[in-house]
Amino acid sequence: MKNIFKILPALFIVGSLIAGFTATQTKPVKCLIQMTNYTGEGAYVIVSLMNPKGEYEETLQVLGKDPEWYSEISEWWKFYGKHRPNIDAISGETISGGERNVSVLQIPTNNIDKGYSLRFETSVEDVKYYKDDLQLPLTTENLKSKKEGKGFIRYVRMLTQ
Repeated sequence: MKNIFKILPALFIVGSLIAGFTATQTKPVKCLIQMTNYTGEGAYVIVSLMNPKGEYEETLQVLGKDPEWYSEISEWWKFYGKHRPNIDAISGETISGGERNVSVLQIPTNNIDKGYSLRFETSVEDVKYYKDDLQLPLTTENLKSKKEGKGFIRYVRMLTQ
């Protein structure tokens, strides 16, 4: 029994170290997406974390719940379609022209100010697809800013929690 008390603190320290290395810390960031006043179907919006090489790292949000249309978001589909992880927890309804959506994105803190970016892709059925309707560097400053889109997104306003 005495030996267990000698080993227990060491096991606790090792367990804490392992947990610290495997758990990704995230920062909740409120994200308001305001759409332009277009006509037509609701837009599918994909928010992705892009690494410094411009490659997809993680899907942070999907607005549009019908997987039948995901392949129409061609650049993101090349990344997501290979593995198809469960995105139920980060998905919601499409946003129509003039509407807005407010949600909280979980931003990995170890990627802030490290050359990563957030990409907002939009697609409206039978209208157009914008692979980078808005792409902004993932910086501390941009996580509390308002940026203009160039397609279906009028602007995105970020606010750290």
